[in-house]
Amino acid sequence: MRALTWQGARDVRVETVPDPALVAADDIILRVTATAICGSDLHIYRGKIPTMEDGDILGHEFMGIVEDAGPAVTRVKRGDRVVIPFVIACGQCFHCLLNEYAACETTNTGRGAILNAKMIKPPAALFGYSRMYGGVPGGQAELVRVPQANVGPLVVPDVLSDEQVLFLSDILPTGYQAVINAGVEPGSSLAIFGAGPVGLMAAACARMLGAETIFMVDENAHRLEFARKTYGIIPINFDQVDDPAGAIVEATAGRGVDATVEAVGFEAKGSVTETVMTNLKLEGSSGKAIRQAIAATRRGGTVSVPGVYAGFIHGFLFGDAFDKGLTFKMGQTHVQRFMPELLEAVGEGRLAPEVIISHRMKLADAAKGYEMFNAQDDDCRKVVLTP
Repeated sequence: MRALTWQGARDVRVETVPDPALVAADDIILRVTATAICGSDLHIYRGKIPTMEDGDILGHEFMGIVEDAGPAVTRVKRGDRVVIPFVIACGQCFHCLLNEYAACETTNTGRGAILNAKMIKPPAALFGYSRMYGGVPGGQAELVRVPQANVGPLVVPDVLSDEQVLFLSDILPTGYQAVINAGVEPGSSLAIFGAGPVGLMAAACARMLGAETIFMVDENAHRLEFARKTYGIIPINFDQVDDPAGAIVEATAGRGVDATVEAVGFEAKGSVTETVMTNLKLEGSSGKAIRQAIAATRRGGTVSVPGVYAGFIHGFLFGDAFDKGLTFKMGQTHVQRFMPELLEAVGEGRLAPEVIISHRMKLADAAKGYEMFNAQDDDCRKVVLTP
């Protein structure tokens, strides 16, 4: 089959690789009909995620048709059209029974990202996201083996197109969990840092839940304008506003918003000091976005973090967070928990995640798609690939 493989920083190639085969009795083989490039994939593309190896198959947002199924598979059958969550969970461990699928204790044979707590079990395995997260081949390919097929795949109705349901695999549940964690309800005020796909999905979900005022902070004028027209956000371009949090506080009677969603993560453009410290491996993440989120949130408010972080950050402003009495909620998405209700919302027309798609390409052109998405060329918001 043809698949997109990682060959090093900023070097991804579509190559011919062996077809996947059933390994466990509850595996399926999926013929991919649509896959997407995620903002998290760009961390890998830029060489920021350790334990990647040459030839690893990328991609964790995908869907398709069940081509084959192991004898223990009962949830789906050959010929079913399904969307696959990016988190691989067993459904039976301590955390899965609490619907905390991203914390599954059994599917990840890697070490996880926590380096200084050896007794802590790693989180769930992820498709196409390094040996640290299980080394499971991803879905930017013609075929993919899907483990734990009685827990993950969700059958989708024929009346909905691939593009309408594809983002149930990751960014839609991620944006939804972010605003749920933020406590968004009718009348809420919210600030979203990052106008990438997750930030846009957070805005869509916040509107669905009744948020009254949504600020969005980013440097990309086109993405901010798209979000303003589509979701009615108040745009703040940090290339033009030195202190976005200060502008948000000023616009909210000096209090700040009820909650913030930090959808940027560890590659936020930080200070010169942070850049130097990151390059020297003295810290793993820039703290600029999280500092802004803390500053923009009112006393008693919530900071929700779907953005990916790695290792240490300095200047966390823990004292400010304590003084404000802030609540922090964060982590990988418990995708399986939210997929059914979000599928219903899409089917009823309350959510239209496909509107963020800006580019459609063939899988053969995936390397070009990565380059374009990384550079935000041609007003690129989201790239969907089809084999």
